Amino acid sequence: MDHALKPTPDATWVLEAVGYDPLREGSLESRFAISNGFLGIRGARAITRGARWVVPPHTYVAGLFDTLGANPAIPELVPAADWLKVRISLSGEPLVHHPGDASSHRMTLDLRRGALLAESGLLKTPSVGIRLRTLRLVSMNERAVGLQLIQLKVEDGEVEVNLEASFEGINLGLVPERLDPDLGVWRTQRSGKSVAIATASSLQVDGHDLSAIAVDQLKWTWSWKSRAGQVVNFERAVAVTRSDTQDLDPGREARDRLDVARRLGWRRVLAEHETAWASRWHCSDVEVDGDDAAQKALRFAIYHLNSAANPADEHVSIGARGLTGDDYHGHVFWDTEIYLLPFYTLTWPEAARALLMYRFRTLDAARAKSARMGWRGALYAWESADSGAETTPEQVIGADRQVIDILSGREEQHISADVAYAVWQYWQATRDETFLRDAGAEILLETGRFWASRALLEADGYRHIRDVIGPDEYHEHIDDNAFTNVMARWNIQRAIDVAALLRERWPECWKGLSSRLGLGDAELNQWRSAADRIATGLDPKTGLFEQFAGYFALEEIDLADYAGRSVPMDVVLGRERTQGSQVIKQADVVALLGLLPEEFVGDTGTANFQYYARRCGHGSSLSRAMHGFVAARLGYSEMALRYFRQTAAIDLADTHVAIDGGIHIAALGGVWLTTVFGFAGLSLRNDGVAIDPQLPADWSGLGFGFQWRGRGLTIRIDQPKQCLEATLEKGEPMTIVVSGTSHELRRDQLLQVSTVRPDGSKARQPSIRSPTADLKANSRFREHGLATSHDV
Repeated sequence: MDHALKPTPDATWVLEAVGYDPLREGSLESRFAISNGFLGIRGARAITRGARWVVPPHTYVAGLFDTLGANPAIPELVPAADWLKVRISLSGEPLVHHPGDASSHRMTLDLRRGALLAESGLLKTPSVGIRLRTLRLVSMNERAVGLQLIQLKVEDGEVEVNLEASFEGINLGLVPERLDPDLGVWRTQRSGKSVAIATASSLQVDGHDLSAIAVDQLKWTWSWKSRAGQVVNFERAVAVTRSDTQDLDPGREARDRLDVARRLGWRRVLAEHETAWASRWHCSDVEVDGDDAAQKALRFAIYHLNSAANPADEHVSIGARGLTGDDYHGHVFWDTEIYLLPFYTLTWPEAARALLMYRFRTLDAARAKSARMGWRGALYAWESADSGAETTPEQVIGADRQVIDILSGREEQHISADVAYAVWQYWQATRDETFLRDAGAEILLETGRFWASRALLEADGYRHIRDVIGPDEYHEHIDDNAFTNVMARWNIQRAIDVAALLRERWPECWKGLSSRLGLGDAELNQWRSAADRIATGLDPKTGLFEQFAGYFALEEIDLADYAGRSVPMDVVLGRERTQGSQVIKQADVVALLGLLPEEFVGDTGTANFQYYARRCGHGSSLSRAMHGFVAARLGYSEMALRYFRQTAAIDLADTHVAIDGGIHIAALGGVWLTTVFGFAGLSLRNDGVAIDPQLPADWSGLGFGFQWRGRGLTIRIDQPKQCLEATLEKGEPMTIVVSGTSHELRRDQLLQVSTVRPDGSKARQPSIRSPTADLKANSRFREHGLATSHDV
């Protein structure tokens, strides 16, 4: 067990926390969380927490939603019982009364191995000294399985030792239906779901098995006498299953999965888990030379991104905090499609497909919402849980303790175009024909149909989309939001494209789908007309998009006058003045620039970025990520690096806002986006991929891998030598464009080319080059003034 309890020695692969700080414990639990897309375990202390914790640490099970009595009922992700609790006593007295009792305590998140380790130095009592080391994981290979290892070394002294391994929180939130020594089964109160946890434990003293002296409901107790030099090893395995219907018994499946894990043994379970993580890192790691802080930030981001997805379950998506905390109740926002799908599409297409299939399985709920509001097609929920029904709360308490109406569930409608955008980008990157025919095309058509009905023709000859909220949630009830309208037009155009594609390549599929949807040529022609006439707010004289009708006439406020503030601008200015000002919560037109750069001709991308960036108060955790991505693509690498560091600091810096409610998974996706699509300048083309790198000055090199249409590529950029190496690890030959020059990439040769452009320049000029890649901004607000979804 000694080897298993040693973390990876390379400092760029580990995060450490030393000692005990009550102000940081909640944030550390989020930061050090472990997950596999099905199970999530917060990084709470299992042994050395003493009696301080009133609420037990949380185990999250993806898709385990219930409504807990709110009016109106809002589905929430319900935590399951904590299966990691261990209590050690010496001569009847607890080894730890308080978390600060340990003479030393170090917690290590091993990013490479996907495991959380802890070591408590000499825990002294008057009669004995003990050193503890622990490991916990949830298997990336078999997602139902969790593993806990504890090694206890007696430094000196002889005393009676008791070790009690139990579950905590077995009566909180869920209703127990069965509690045996080796199995617990619970059901939700209202949603008809159930969860089962089967468990098995063993303890060895100096290599010899010791039988438990007491066994109760999910509790086992061992007792022995210590001696100097004694080594005690404890192992516990669990298997967790979820049932979404009342007629299935999750207990039997949990026991079956546990039996498999027990036959393998903990060493094999650990080895297969580490192999699965090694595979994920091979596909998704990003290497930075010359900036250790950036390297660690990227590894931390990629660790949580890989931890959040489960390609085997098409009935769940990734909530705003993943499976690391309670904020936003596990609800899914547009973050998934805009900030996360790019990562999964290019490094883990199977996970991307499952996330998009969640949107397909909730398409009926989107249709119902649209019909309820008087429109056609599909309008997706702004906040979504398991069913796809709208779960946005109608009111919250603001920072000034006043009740605030939350309008995003009704007005923040760009979500449908965001989903369509992710579907199209996945299709462009993978050419997954089965997905397009069976699911993707229908999403595109039904969201296109929604926008064609939503954009109403008025007397001026234009179609207008009124009474909405754009990504900038500081401004409500607005008309013709540029992001919403241009994305709506793009959505309709892609719906028309997919209809033509199906008709041409799979006529029988088109015949069946168009018949089922009642979609004919007359309606498609109406869509073309609608797309051509949607108002966009573009001023042809200046090249600026007006964020929404009347925005340019609002009060200008110099945000430099408020530098150093510790609260969002809507709290500083107040709700009414904020709504009457040009202060933006987060990227709006800038988000449009990131997603659809082809809409910005010539230098208008730069003009729009410069105009709106200085008006943005960054009241969302996602805002700086979008600005960093766009700044990098415009060629402002040092500015982009500042945004990159600020985004990474949200979850990594203890000086930032507490993250007790979970890590900001979409902001972490933005860290990867800024690096790969921004600094490396990756873009996807119809005939291949393009890379136009401009690294920050301190980065001497950058390496990463990605997948494109069944091919696997690795890229290595050497900044001092101004060269790039590309390797095609699998797949057919393809075209790669480096700094404007096309090259053929084959499996049998390493491509080494210059990154200097044909005109002799090294750097991109400050104008955006069209990336057909996914990206997007996000917004929300709930805890600070004007809020809808999730802020900092």
